[in-house]
Amino acid sequence: MLTPFITKNDPRARLLIITVSFVVFAAVAVLSKVKLTLHLGFDIHLFALFNAIINSIVSVLLVWAYIAVRQKNYLTHKRLMLIAIGLSVTFLIFYISHHLLTDETKFGGEGPIRYFYYAILATHIVLAAVILPFILFTAYHSATGEYGKHKKLARYTWPLWLYVSITGVLVYIMISPYYVPQL
Repeated sequence: MLTPFITKNDPRARLLIITVSFVVFAAVAVLSKVKLTLHLGFDIHLFALFNAIINSIVSVLLVWAYIAVRQKNYLTHKRLMLIAIGLSVTFLIFYISHHLLTDETKFGGEGPIRYFYYAILATHIVLAAVILPFILFTAYHSATGEYGKHKKLARYTWPLWLYVSITGVLVYIMISPYYVPQL
């Protein structure tokens, strides 16, 4: 096992995780209603493409990190998970930027594909909204050396995070044909 690098049972950590999770959720909810008119000189939907790429990479990292931990390669697992968290922060910045700068895109598919899209979108949105504190608490338990708690929470966090990252890519693939270029 790795040496813990954060103090165990720090009440400030719990407060910080809850605060960060609430602020991010509130920022996404509030800022999704705000629109800015900026001309950046490129199609703003590139942010959505970057997010799909980031989600694809995070999906691969999550699977790779799972394999690493199963092989007891804890240092590789830790590094991969830290990269996945860092990329998720980058994703959040691009996500907010995209939604601040673009109009809502309506899905244009019809028939069964429409129901499939909205089912995927609904589950993706709900789970994306609730996954952040799970990710942060799971990382906290690892950083404090509470590997039993980390493992117990990771059993739920990992598949949910993987689902959110994979469905994020699916949502992008399905909605991107309906984007209207916005410079």
